[in-house]
Amino acid sequence: MRIWFREWKDTHLIQDYTYENYEDDTRTHKIWKAIDSACEKLDLAHPIWLDSNIKDFKKNADVRFRSDSFQDDIPFDFLEMTVIEEDY
Repeated sequence: MRIWFREWKDTHLIQDYTYENYEDDTRTHKIWKAIDSACEKLDLAHPIWLDSNIKDFKKNADVRFRSDSFQDDIPFDFLEMTVIEEDY
């Protein structure tokens, strides 16, 4: 599984990170590990999954974490997370 994280500010890509995990693990565990890794790499607090985030992710394998998904102020508009390769 490969997941791409991108920070956006004023329609500009600020920084990005691609997480790869091909271990024998559940999809959910891989997603949580990816978020942990991205937050560490990008120096971010962990986002909160709102109902709208869950709905978007289930539908598109893509989600945008906006300021309401973070407890602290963020210096960007949103963090986008996209599954770019699934394990089968």
